[in-house]
Amino acid sequence: MCIEMDARDVVAAAATELFENRDASAVDRLVSASYRQHSALIADGPEALRGLVANLPEGFRYEPARFLVDGNLVALHGTYHGFGPDPLAAFDVFRVEDGKLAEHWDALQPVVAQTASGRSQTDGPTAVAEPESTEANRALVTEFAEKVLKGADYAVLTDYISAESYQQHNPEAADGLDGFGAAAAKWAEEGKLLKYDTVHKVIADGEFVLLQSEGEFGVPVAFYDLFRVSDGKIVEHWDVIAPIPAELPHGNGLF
Repeated sequence: MCIEMDARDVVAAAATELFENRDASAVDRLVSASYRQHSALIADGPEALRGLVANLPEGFRYEPARFLVDGNLVALHGTYHGFGPDPLAAFDVFRVEDGKLAEHWDALQPVVAQTASGRSQTDGPTAVAEPESTEANRALVTEFAEKVLKGADYAVLTDYISAESYQQHNPEAADGLDGFGAAAAKWAEEGKLLKYDTVHKVIADGEFVLLQSEGEFGVPVAFYDLFRVSDGKIVEHWDVIAPIPAELPHGNGLF
């Protein structure tokens, strides 16, 4: 009897077989014939993915950090080694349908040697410890996104972010609200105002909530912001900010 894998199992198997074992034949088993691609790195469809995997260089590896599951959406947070000369911090989001990968979104950003906080771009807690808090945390971060990120109402910032402990993984921002404020002032001086226009996805799993958003940071960008919530407040933040290219290798857009 064939037992259909759930979304977590499908994505875990794909991550291992495609990007750890570099087994291009796994595309046949794990990827839908109608696979829809949103990455800036690869064309649409399973054959393009097969070609990418078949041509991964020796020494290529993926270093996972977090694995979030929200219905048929699965988000991975980790680091790619071997796509280029420098490691890349990355978020990947997959939609699973009928036991196969059906759609993919991603954003990648170079890993820096020294961040402002001293934390890496991917370290920190990894396991989901409070699955029962998923919907409350989804609601909190969604409201934060509307009022603060999109609405720019910073007067209510501490309604959502802890004033006591806010651990930061953005390469240019130090810990705490003061650290973020200093980074934002520096970005403004450089002409890189943070502007969130549209939140496309809210993926929640326990204390972790990932936002996929579109906006501007000097240029049009995709924002992937991962928040950890504790006792009703955001206490930790990871992100990837990726410029939106003028042209893509497919017609699906980044979002």
